[in-house]
Amino acid sequence: MILALVGPAFIWCAEYIGSGEVVLATRTGAILGSAILWSVIFGIFLKYWIGMSGARYTVCTGEAMVDMFDRIPGPRHWVVWFVFFVQFASAIISIAALANVAGVFLAGFIGHDSRTVQIICGWAVSLFAGAVVWSGTFDILKMVMSFFIFIVVVGVLYVAVCVFPPIEQLARSLIPSVPVVPDWAIAKGVGNNAWKEILPLIGWGAGGFASQAWYTYWVLGAGYGAAAGRGDGRSADVAMLKNMDSDTAHKVKGWCRVLYTDATIAMIIGVVVTSSFVIAGAGILGPKQLAPDGAGVAITLSEIFSANWGKVGAFLFLLAGSAALISTQIGQLAGWPRLLADCGRICIPSVANKYSWKIRYRFFLVVFFFTSMVIIYTLGFQPVLLVKIGAICDGLLLTPLQAICVAIGLFYILPRILSPDAARILKPSRLFLVGLTAAFIVFAYFCIFQIPAALFTK
Repeated sequence: MILALVGPAFIWCAEYIGSGEVVLATRTGAILGSAILWSVIFGIFLKYWIGMSGARYTVCTGEAMVDMFDRIPGPRHWVVWFVFFVQFASAIISIAALANVAGVFLAGFIGHDSRTVQIICGWAVSLFAGAVVWSGTFDILKMVMSFFIFIVVVGVLYVAVCVFPPIEQLARSLIPSVPVVPDWAIAKGVGNNAWKEILPLIGWGAGGFASQAWYTYWVLGAGYGAAAGRGDGRSADVAMLKNMDSDTAHKVKGWCRVLYTDATIAMIIGVVVTSSFVIAGAGILGPKQLAPDGAGVAITLSEIFSANWGKVGAFLFLLAGSAALISTQIGQLAGWPRLLADCGRICIPSVANKYSWKIRYRFFLVVFFFTSMVIIYTLGFQPVLLVKIGAICDGLLLTPLQAICVAIGLFYILPRILSPDAARILKPSRLFLVGLTAAFIVFAYFCIFQIPAALFTK
């Protein structure tokens, strides 16, 4: 019964299976081997607690993560303002990075991978994805894109099985360790600090800060629990929550169990797919001493299919990879303007009252289109570097704050906006607190120690 109701997980997965998996996971596997699989599993598992906990709050209250942030104790709107500024910058970089990589793949697919063609293809991806989101016509396109995502996922799973490491080696890769960057990779311009490759992979493995926030939107759209019939762009009906009776609370608790299944499916898909790209990179590109980078990144990555299926395999990889990246770009353009429009609604209510949600949403679409054009033109020759910057900005910098705020929302705010009976019935397990605390500590460690160290070493 529960499996028949899940759905947001697949939207979540379709949104985040993109450059983090296709580019970063494959590149990191090629350079450092399967020894870094622990970072994939560890990072995705910790984010699982953030996304699921935030969505649990949404199921119980009917409001998204951003509105929960606005209830955090302290100066008025302080968390939302902080999220707004950092996520606006992250969105500009990340959306441009993904459009650029998608353009590189598209140029490789059509067989004209000159710098000029890559720029034009990157602009075309930005225009196409923006037009789709602007129009709201997703259904047919979603089916087509899902088919190509399916091809690239099935293909990389097959390749991973073909080059699967020995069980003993696989077991060692699950123990946290930082391998040495090989000499051949350093000779090709890769830094000698392995964290420079590992941190971006952790940042965008199963999505970053924004993906965890967007999951609450997908749950709202699915109408789980107290989210039924509400839609996004609205804060919770506190009066209704204060009067929630026991029967309603038990029904909402049933929806929480559906959510747990949904989020767990997303986590498993994320771990399997991302790990498969790492293993494929380690098994195919590593022995050939190929580190995907620069304008030829798409052609290099296509080696993981061409090694098994020749030119047809390379063609399919470039086609399916282009579709997967464009699909992720559409997901980003559907999510980030929604997140930022919500931040504006909370922080600048005068603007929200003057302009409709659609106008505010489309304003950000236009901004992201023009900033993408500029970044693709000026920095598009370094697609991997752009993706890495986007992964760090979106996937790591705000994640400790997100973890601690979600914990406060679930264990401090939620009991205070529910009726006493509902608060007792919907009291979260302490496992959520353990998971969120672990996520806060680990990602804070990355931000305080490893990111600065990676920035100031060669």
